[in-house]
Amino acid sequence: MSTGFALRNKVQSLDRALEILRLLGSEPEMRVTDLARRLEVHKSTVFRLLSTLQEHGLVEQNPTTEKYRLGYGLVRLAGAVVAELDLARASRSVLQELATRTGETVNLAILQGEQVVNIDQIAAPNLVVNVNWVGKQTPLHATSNGKVLLAYLSEDERRRLLDRSLPRLTPRTITDPRILEKQLHRVLTDGYAFTLEELELGLNAVAAPVYAADGRVQAAVSVAGPSYRVTPQRLSDLGEMTKDAAAAISRRMGYIRNEGGET
Repeated sequence: MSTGFALRNKVQSLDRALEILRLLGSEPEMRVTDLARRLEVHKSTVFRLLSTLQEHGLVEQNPTTEKYRLGYGLVRLAGAVVAELDLARASRSVLQELATRTGETVNLAILQGEQVVNIDQIAAPNLVVNVNWVGKQTPLHATSNGKVLLAYLSEDERRRLLDRSLPRLTPRTITDPRILEKQLHRVLTDGYAFTLEELELGLNAVAAPVYAADGRVQAAVSVAGPSYRVTPQRLSDLGEMTKDAAAAISRRMGYIRNEGGET
């Protein structure tokens, strides 16, 4: 069997599996024969797809009726999306205020795999922003929010992510893990991270951590702008404003800071 033919078969199977999920979402329960008729395929094909979906908890069989229905594994998958939506909703007014105070573009980002993903963006009222970062993935080592998310990971997880070649995106990108580690230790002390033209020439940024109710860092808030406005001299002030905004969002997410410091 050729590689191309095998790939087409896999794509076709994926399409059919997704259609099964859609059909089960429209009706409480369905028989294998009903699904086969709707998909216009043999029952054995539907049964094979249902077995795979069942292994992953995406469908389940009612032992009484022997019909299939959506499984609770979907709740787990949906929960991750809902959590991000709740975070974005809780953060929106704080991000807007931060954008107004700083006069720069503000982003809210989370860790997704080995990349940073921006889930919301607010521009200051007077700015015309050409780049929408929402949904875009950016590298951890070259972004301020990425540095924040790296800094608060466990040592083992951070080492795993840094124990590889770090791509140089600009002449100022930090590619030496030892130098980057020193910066990450400083993040824990200062409470914010910064980048100076490390992702794009002419772009500087600062970021601070957002805590979940259980005390883990679940996101980062960043303020970014052109290097002629977000100058090294402004980093401290911007860092403090970003920390205040991140703390406000953390409180909205149920985080309570201990008197002796972070949990």
